[in-house]
Amino acid sequence: MGIEFKLSDQELPASPVFIQFLAQALVPTAAEPQVWPDQLSEQLWHVDAEQRQRVARAAEEVMRTERGRAWVARAYSLFVSLLTGDLEPLEQFQSRFRFITITGIPRTGGSYLTAEIYKSLNINPHTVPNAIAHDSFPEAGPYLLVPGFNSWTTTLKSTAEFLTIVEIFFDRHCARSGKIVVPKKLTQSVYAAAFFQRVFGPDSEHIFTVRHPVAACVSTYEKSGGLPRDGRFDVRSNIEAWCRRDLEHQGLSTAQLSAMDYFDVYLRYWEHYHLRLATDMTVMHRRPRVVAYGADAFTSLAQHYHDLHESRLQAASFQVADEAQRRHPMWIDLAAPSIDRIANIWQSMGLAFPREEIAQAM
Repeated sequence: MGIEFKLSDQELPASPVFIQFLAQALVPTAAEPQVWPDQLSEQLWHVDAEQRQRVARAAEEVMRTERGRAWVARAYSLFVSLLTGDLEPLEQFQSRFRFITITGIPRTGGSYLTAEIYKSLNINPHTVPNAIAHDSFPEAGPYLLVPGFNSWTTTLKSTAEFLTIVEIFFDRHCARSGKIVVPKKLTQSVYAAAFFQRVFGPDSEHIFTVRHPVAACVSTYEKSGGLPRDGRFDVRSNIEAWCRRDLEHQGLSTAQLSAMDYFDVYLRYWEHYHLRLATDMTVMHRRPRVVAYGADAFTSLAQHYHDLHESRLQAASFQVADEAQRRHPMWIDLAAPSIDRIANIWQSMGLAFPREEIAQAM
């Protein structure tokens, strides 16, 4: 048989994040400092009405240059390789790069660890684009197939774009023990654990961050603009959108979620995420490093990488808020059954859930 079919960028457009990175890379002027490494920042991101126009202009700029066209072609080539199982380009990529991934539900200290590992490599984290270091790119989530959208195709394409971005950004960075080290906060990897493990390769290193659900919930609503006045769930940030997405995938409707207490929604999201972390991630990552949210544990782990990479730096202090228990003592009791279930599941998977440690950072 000799069947041939073609898809264009009309059906599979490049991601806005990818286009904006390429446009910036073509004009190596001083970029604005990245805000993702700021542990104390509670900045809330809003949708910019002019974003599509900016991306469209950036795409035109990229495609006007030979380098820009080559980078776009590289991303689509990697996409086809992932789509068809052509592993040679992936193995060549893995021969150059070694990843350290930090996986955990949002607001569990991953940004601090990612930033400190970059500093241990003598790379200023404020110069590392969000698309490389942080957790919203590449895109992954519960599987969704609706008119005009296939979530798995989006994961493959955005991963190919991410790999291309890594090649561009780290092109002149020095290798360590034969490979360039790439730290990456990868919250969404729980939705495609086997895929990301295969993409990053057997030499990749994996850290799981864990925080008490009450403390993580407080940090989440603070990041999103505060606890809604009526105490009901609302979507104002990416994290809350991920909560809604995951629970809708479990069968709850938007109307049902809006009528539920904020913590009830968050706790279901927290439990579901940590269930995936145990059952999917641990199968693929045989020796993950589990670190409980807390000043001593996080500072010690950060210092480990500074010493390992011989940065001659001291790890920055890790700030821990201790207001969750005082603010919401009733939530502590509500969270206990979920913590018990997750601890038992983790134990069955050969992981020790740090129950006592996370209770100390409240």
